[in-house]
Amino acid sequence: MTIYQFLRLFLLWVWLPRLCSPEIMFRRTPEPQRKILDMRGPRNDGKILHRQKRGWMWNQFFLLEEYTGSDYQYVGKLHSDQDKGDGSLKYILSGDGAGTLFIIDEKTGDIHATRRIDREEKAFYTLRAQAINRRTLRPVEPESEFVIKIHDINDNEPTFPEEIYTASVPEMSVVGTSVVQVTATDADDPSYGNSARVIYSILQGQPYFSVEPETGIIRTALPNMNRENREQYQVVIQAKDMGGQMGGLSGTTTVNITLTDVNDNPPRFPQNTIHLRVLESSPVGTAVGSVKATDADTGKNAEVEYRIIDGDGTDMFDIITEKDTQEGIIIVKKPLDYESRRLYTLKVEAENTHVDPRFYYLGPFKDTTIVKISIEDVDEPPVFSRSSYLFEVHEDIEVGTIIGTVMARDPDSTSSPIRFSLDRHTDLDRIFNIHSGNGSLYTSKPLDRELSQWHNLTVIAAEINNPKETTRVAVFVRILDVNDNAPQFAVFYDTFVCENARPGQLIQTISAVDKDDPLGGQKFFFSLAAVNPNFTVQDNEDNTARILTRKNGFNRHEISTYLLPVVISDNDYPIQSSTGTLSIRVCACDSQGNMQSCSAEALLLPAGLSTGALIAILLCIIILLVIVVLFAALKRQRKKEPLILSKEDIRDNIVSYNDEGGGEEDTQAFDIGTLRNPAAMEEKKLRRDIIPETLFVPRRTPTAPDTTDVRDFINERLREHDLDPTAPPYDSLATYAYEGNDSIAESLSSLESGTTEGDQNYDYLREWGPRFNKLAEMYGGGDSDKDS
Repeated sequence: MTIYQFLRLFLLWVWLPRLCSPEIMFRRTPEPQRKILDMRGPRNDGKILHRQKRGWMWNQFFLLEEYTGSDYQYVGKLHSDQDKGDGSLKYILSGDGAGTLFIIDEKTGDIHATRRIDREEKAFYTLRAQAINRRTLRPVEPESEFVIKIHDINDNEPTFPEEIYTASVPEMSVVGTSVVQVTATDADDPSYGNSARVIYSILQGQPYFSVEPETGIIRTALPNMNRENREQYQVVIQAKDMGGQMGGLSGTTTVNITLTDVNDNPPRFPQNTIHLRVLESSPVGTAVGSVKATDADTGKNAEVEYRIIDGDGTDMFDIITEKDTQEGIIIVKKPLDYESRRLYTLKVEAENTHVDPRFYYLGPFKDTTIVKISIEDVDEPPVFSRSSYLFEVHEDIEVGTIIGTVMARDPDSTSSPIRFSLDRHTDLDRIFNIHSGNGSLYTSKPLDRELSQWHNLTVIAAEINNPKETTRVAVFVRILDVNDNAPQFAVFYDTFVCENARPGQLIQTISAVDKDDPLGGQKFFFSLAAVNPNFTVQDNEDNTARILTRKNGFNRHEISTYLLPVVISDNDYPIQSSTGTLSIRVCACDSQGNMQSCSAEALLLPAGLSTGALIAILLCIIILLVIVVLFAALKRQRKKEPLILSKEDIRDNIVSYNDEGGGEEDTQAFDIGTLRNPAAMEEKKLRRDIIPETLFVPRRTPTAPDTTDVRDFINERLREHDLDPTAPPYDSLATYAYEGNDSIAESLSSLESGTTEGDQNYDYLREWGPRFNKLAEMYGGGDSDKDS
């Protein structure tokens, strides 16, 4: 027998003393009590209801779980005091597991469990028992309930909900800092013994961590655990029941603990002095190089801010912090010059941006280093004395006059000669030129301010020894005004004077313009070139003048247009003047002075009409005349077109197609084969598509007998189509199969005329009426094709 089995038997002996005598006896209810119950019982219909006596009482049965014996486990015994032992009573069991898990001997009342029972599945079973007379099957005892409670044994070990836990704790934490709590559960009965009492212990992870036995809280056990030395720890926790005593069951779990970072390390530069180089031609903002201070911390605890705190290059360089790489980038702050200074020294500081006050005692969280920057020489392009040049010159200077000089030098220590040139893209007209040696800018063509007031040039300076090194500078040339333009009329004036005008009447207000632009503004004077008996000019002294009449009685039939020369002068030096001529038409006006009509000459040839306008008018007239001549020639040629073009083209029928009618519907409307007699056309109807001319009624001769039904058929169809508004215009009736023999001109066939050699005379065609006028014009008269 093992120690474990011995303890189980000992506990059973202590806690289950009644298992040694599992028989449950039923005792009678005392007689006086039955009488009292009978007296207090209810009555029904005058009858006294007697309560049946109870002869047994029930107690609770106890059954040990996980029975391992080969026989059925004995539970207990039911017995009634009515049982005489003669087998007359029968015991019946019902309820949870009755008949399957629990069986009863119906004669003796012994109850057995048929299989091993697990308390963790079901802690108790409720059953009902009854004793009946075997012969009468009447109950001798009332049915009552009883409970079979399953006693727990320690058959379940503690279990953790997770096999592996993950936790973290800040580095440098004080001893006893809580890390995480783990909890194990035991399926045994916590109210019975120590089967479910769990005690925690640490199997792995000492001396760094500890665990509280009762709660399972894991705490730090060593001070100043440094993440930089060790970051990951694995702790194994055991949970044991029976209060941790020997023989208890246990379970384990693993806890992975990570030390999180705190800012307990200052940044440190790996070198005390750093050397960098940069070209003197580097523009502002160019990165010279980088410096970096290392920090054993991570994340925001390792973030560093760089700054220049001292040195002789604080005004020439600057430093910025690159957040991604935690580097300090040194950049050019001002233009560098190798010839001025070749070495700069900077003192750079790196400091943590997030400092933890708990670790101030570890020292200042900053560090410094010395950065020396050497300037390297490059071949620099020429440098102009100015960033741009402005020259002013009058427009009347002579060609070749120098207007200004640009200056440039080579900034290198080994100075090189400079050659100047003009960018011809900025001087396409080649108005200016420059001396390549001294940079003197002079004119090569006359200047005109009225054409261009500003000239924007670009001068190029290049080293003779290294022509690739060039520099450009902008040169602005302003052309100053000189009074070299005479004033003129501002617009073209169409002036007229009424025939009934009175002396001193205003007929026109004139003004002038000048291309020049004097500093004091424009000032014009107006006068007549000579004394004029008809008109005069009055200066308004505001750059305008009025044209007034000096007489009355103008007559457009005598003089239709007056030409008035007006002299316009400016007020600048030298004075410029010009003469403009006003063309004044004489017109007929009403009493209010409104023009009604002017002379024809004035309308056809107005004053000031340009030569180009006259040429355009003449060209239009010539084109119109050519079109009229061509149209008349084409029309005449169309009239002379002969009917028969050759002698060999002999036809029996003459058909004219220049008379538009019903088209193909003219031949489809009738059966041409049946129309053999032209006498069928009895009524003459007018055409609908042309205007009737002079009606000519031809002479008719007696017609030959005709087939009546054909004539009636034609007349009926003609009437139908005349009354039909939707029918096409059947204007004429033409037969192409039969020439007819009733024409007053007899036969027109040329078959017979071919036998004679003489020319035919067609003068008689004019006597046949208007219908033969076309043939008479083509073949009549004295002219023939031969003559032509």
